[in-house]
Amino acid sequence: MAERSGSTRHHPREIRLKRDEKRLEVTFEDGCSFAYPAEFLRVESPSAEVQGHGGPKVIVAGRRHVGIMNVVPVGNYAIKLEFDDLHDSGIYDWDFLYMLGQRQDELWRTYLEALEREGKSRDP
Repeated sequence: MAERSGSTRHHPREIRLKRDEKRLEVTFEDGCSFAYPAEFLRVESPSAEVQGHGGPKVIVAGRRHVGIMNVVPVGNYAIKLEFDDLHDSGIYDWDFLYMLGQRQDELWRTYLEALEREGKSRDP
């Protein structure tokens, strides 16, 4: 992830929360735009709770219907997302969001495979 000293390589031009569609849309200064489903952002949260506190990444199941309640700016380098399942500890810096957009298909496929391996479901 990017350092908090403002050294991020990617900066958003526009961030738009589509609550009804459970989606966050971000357009970056380089013209790249990404639409992130809330479920994807929730299961890929950069929080220690999801990333495993130094251990293996936690596979978060049962979040098919999760929504984003709020997008909170964190300085000029990130946002904090407040989900309706009350998860709100992930800080999504600009470079992390950009990487998620670029790798969304691959990360989603890996997530679905992990759910299947562990006998878990996207459904609550």
